[in-house]
Amino acid sequence: MEVIGKIKLINETQTFGSNGFRKREMVVTTDEQYPQMILIEFVQDKCDLLNNYQVGQDVKVSINLRGREWINPQGEAKYFNSVQGWRIENLAQAAPQNIPPADQFEPAPDLSANEPDDLPF
Repeated sequence: MEVIGKIKLINETQTFGSNGFRKREMVVTTDEQYPQMILIEFVQDKCDLLNNYQVGQDVKVSINLRGREWINPQGEAKYFNSVQGWRIENLAQAAPQNIPPADQFEPAPDLSANEPDDLPF
């Protein structure tokens, strides 16, 4: 799945526990009739993917939805969802190059009058 929008926020990398689990969160605002602010987390080595991005950039983020169950002390099951990013692309770099207007090109000569119709189909 993918989320396309503008970076609203990029947090610093957080480290948890004795094993050094790393997590970094970002918020992307979608460009829709009703814009959504989607919190996306990057974990472990994927945290470094955000180093080259800044607030305000238009991006496409490839995501996975994750879900987990937690049993509270009273024995009740609680469910949590998260959105995990695993790739990010800068959409400004993917924009097409400036193509000159069609009137800057010479028209092609009319080849149909001089060429035989020898196509095999």
